[in-house]
Amino acid sequence: MFFDRKIFITAALAIGTVLALPSCTSDLAEETTPAATIVSSKIAGNSDCAQKGILIVKFDESAIPVLEEHARHAAQTRSETTRSGLESVDCILERIGVTSFKRVFPVGNDEERTREAGLHRWYVLNFSPEADLDAAAKMLADVAQVKTIQYNTLVCKAYNSKVYPLTEDEMTSSTRAFVTAPFNDPQLKWQWHYINNGDIAIHESAKVGADINVAEAWKLTAGDPRVIVAIVDGGVKYTHPDLAANMWINLAEANGLPGVDDDGNGYVDDIYGYNFCTDSAQITWNLDESHGTHVAGTVAAVNNNGLGVAGIAGGTGHNDGARLMSCQIFDGESSAGDYQTALAIKYAADMGASVLQCSYGVTAMYATDAQFRMLEPLVVEALSYFQNKSNCDAVDGGIVIYASGNEGKPMASYPAAYRSVISVTSFGADFLPAYYTNYHLGCNIAAPGGEIFSSTDNRGGVLSTICSDAEDGNGADYGYIQGTSMACPHVSGVAALGLAYALKTGKHFTREEFTNLLLTSVNDIDSYITGSKVMNGKVVDLESTYRGEMGSGAVDAYRLLMQIEGTACLTAAKGKQQQISLTQVFGGNADNLTYVEPGFESSENDLERYGAEMSAEDMQRLGVEEKPRIVNGKLQIKCNNMGCAKIKIRAIAGGDRRGTDDWIGGIPVVREVAIIVRDTDSKRWM
Repeated sequence: MFFDRKIFITAALAIGTVLALPSCTSDLAEETTPAATIVSSKIAGNSDCAQKGILIVKFDESAIPVLEEHARHAAQTRSETTRSGLESVDCILERIGVTSFKRVFPVGNDEERTREAGLHRWYVLNFSPEADLDAAAKMLADVAQVKTIQYNTLVCKAYNSKVYPLTEDEMTSSTRAFVTAPFNDPQLKWQWHYINNGDIAIHESAKVGADINVAEAWKLTAGDPRVIVAIVDGGVKYTHPDLAANMWINLAEANGLPGVDDDGNGYVDDIYGYNFCTDSAQITWNLDESHGTHVAGTVAAVNNNGLGVAGIAGGTGHNDGARLMSCQIFDGESSAGDYQTALAIKYAADMGASVLQCSYGVTAMYATDAQFRMLEPLVVEALSYFQNKSNCDAVDGGIVIYASGNEGKPMASYPAAYRSVISVTSFGADFLPAYYTNYHLGCNIAAPGGEIFSSTDNRGGVLSTICSDAEDGNGADYGYIQGTSMACPHVSGVAALGLAYALKTGKHFTREEFTNLLLTSVNDIDSYITGSKVMNGKVVDLESTYRGEMGSGAVDAYRLLMQIEGTACLTAAKGKQQQISLTQVFGGNADNLTYVEPGFESSENDLERYGAEMSAEDMQRLGVEEKPRIVNGKLQIKCNNMGCAKIKIRAIAGGDRRGTDDWIGGIPVVREVAIIVRDTDSKRWM
């Protein structure tokens, strides 16, 4: 599932009939610049698909003291602010019938940072919906101290968001092949997107390993409540029995007085987040509006609680999962615009989120980042604010993740295509690109988004939490949906898991460093993309269309944790005797190093005898029948089972034996590496 809104690239306005009243004469107009030039350079976008009766205006810094003094005076008199205090602006506000004039971002506890980012210069005007938006924008553009005018273009649903509830038969079915996992969530067996063993009960074309490889990662960490993920989406059902324990809670408001802004952040009673559609703390949901709840469940449904499904960063059932903050921008038939979306993004930053989960977007009609920045400056500035806000000790800044879009186009939709955010494409249980996914330009990484082929064949979708009238965590509270909207929270969940592990291991990264780790913690998807597939009624050649176009690869949770702890990852193909290069572990001269030390061939120590050591437990898990050894400077191993394990490898740095009292030799170097076994050719793997 994905959301869509139409925005046109051109910034020029077709100025036709203006307001009946004459425009104000401005003594602040830039006389040296033609009016047409002022309009085209100041007005972002046009009024198509924009909310009536609202404009967003950014003022020059020189105007701010007057605006703020006027606002202070209005606050003292407890009157509704409908004027700016600038005569040239107020003349226009009067003519268009402004009923409210206020700062976009309310004054809160992060006011200093807000001002440093220049976000205090944005104001929102509400006026009669009968007024001509273009004419009002043109008049305001003639004021020199007005720097930018932006329409509040609305977000709208692209198509029917069909939800397929989990059936009673599925809940009680014992036909699903056994899934090995450390948690007791009964419906984890249907979450192929976490652990895919190729069971045809999911789909006849299900592929082993078409998942995020999270089972092994869960043995190292399953989340951390210090990691907060903001769900910028429909409302999250915070009473859901499989989500409630992992909801972010604003304790100041929860323990405060109703109707009072207890924490002074500019929002009243925002206990679980905020509804930016209705400008209230009343977060809403229903079965037809399960999108935000479904996304949230993938990120951090409570694990190991004997109930429903599992979440990627949902903890171990001991109140140790990542926290979910609901930043609602869809409410029934109401949709947010740029104004409300920017509020949601900044709110998430100010209230402590370190991951921004965004399964919404715009039609891919921007051609460049420059056009996106020009036409959506408010959202761009809010995203920058989030990315520069450090809310987690593991990373400097915030991680922003978007769904690439469901138009099946060779380009991600914006904002996903914007180069500073992570864009997620979608594959199905068959490890092939989903028929709806965007790909190619602006697409960074792939994740399971599922494919539902019919109303009776829905198990290929992503299973997560949904909204029903039930409150017991049984069938109606869970369901399948498909889309890049479902792929996106898999990457957000993996990111949250990675941050949790960084906290656990005491690691710290810049935002760029963590992003690099995330985008390179992938498994190969290209080797699966062969032959053809019927997509939207047409036969599509997969290799020529999608190979190399789905991003860096398929996200792998275990691989990210290994990169975070600094353990090199080697990839092996299942069932194949192979020799794996060690250059990424021991450097470019790895093939020429000595790994088996002379004089130790008969040693009982495998590390000295073979140059490699693997525990009996790990050998059994990966189906390794002969002990791994180093041959010609490479790791020789055959794994008959898929999975992950660690191997210690010993080399001599300098010479062909280690130094002793009687022998001038080298220094033994021992490195522990992780080996990840997959069911494919490893030659293209990262």
